[in-house]
Amino acid sequence: MFLEINGANLNVEVLGVQGAPVLIAHHGGGGIGSLAEPRETFGPLSDLFRVIVFDARGCGLSEAVPPYSHAQWAADVDALREWAGAEQIVVAGGSYGGFIALEYAIAYPDRVRAMILRDTSADRSNLAIARENARTQTRVEVNWENFDRYWSGNIRDDADLKTCWAELIPLYDFEYDPVAAAARVEAGSYRHEAHNWCFQHNAPVYDLKPALATVSCPTLVTVGRADWVTPVSSSQTIAELIPDAQLVVFEKSGHSPQFEEAELFQQTMRDFLADAVPEAVAS
Repeated sequence: MFLEINGANLNVEVLGVQGAPVLIAHHGGGGIGSLAEPRETFGPLSDLFRVIVFDARGCGLSEAVPPYSHAQWAADVDALREWAGAEQIVVAGGSYGGFIALEYAIAYPDRVRAMILRDTSADRSNLAIARENARTQTRVEVNWENFDRYWSGNIRDDADLKTCWAELIPLYDFEYDPVAAAARVEAGSYRHEAHNWCFQHNAPVYDLKPALATVSCPTLVTVGRADWVTPVSSSQTIAELIPDAQLVVFEKSGHSPQFEEAELFQQTMRDFLADAVPEAVAS
């Protein structure tokens, strides 16, 4: 369904029953993301939670109404919380969606019951590490002009974004399957305006480390051991700076342990939520 949220029509899906505790998950990828990934990742929790997933403004099928700033995307999460009638939520996000989950927990601390993060970073230092990881890997030959245009937000159009993403996707998996990777590229959503905003405007000023000590909610921080773009060190920093954080490293995963070690990932979330939101499990 489409909901008008802060002046933009957003594509929203709700799983689970009315009255259950609410979990809102933000997709990753900036302009290459959509609700498909958090629906698959967090949808199985709909037996315990009312799970809300959505295409962020300027992404997926949602309306392109700038700004595509972290503050605006976090405000959209809060408007969805209000629409759902929840005083507090579990906020979740992977990769770029983790940026927004962190921004939300900092900006709206009284609204967060618990937080789940997956393969994310609290600042932009991961980009320098990612470039070095791309330089030293032997899986594919990198087109450095496209690589640098992608990560600096200088994409020409949606087709160009798809092309650049197709060149990068082999780096993301623990075990590279070219057929599966190509299928993910074809199934993706490409919105170059939002992508460019992320890396021209958001990334240069992104550094939440000084504020992480103020995050008071229970937090699960997950990451794949072989994640090349938001490496284990980025998750370690988050877990060290948030007072009540638990770090779990998935040893046979790259950037997507929610898919690469799906059963273990689901159980890890459920074990965390049984402590953080016990009434959800009890009900």
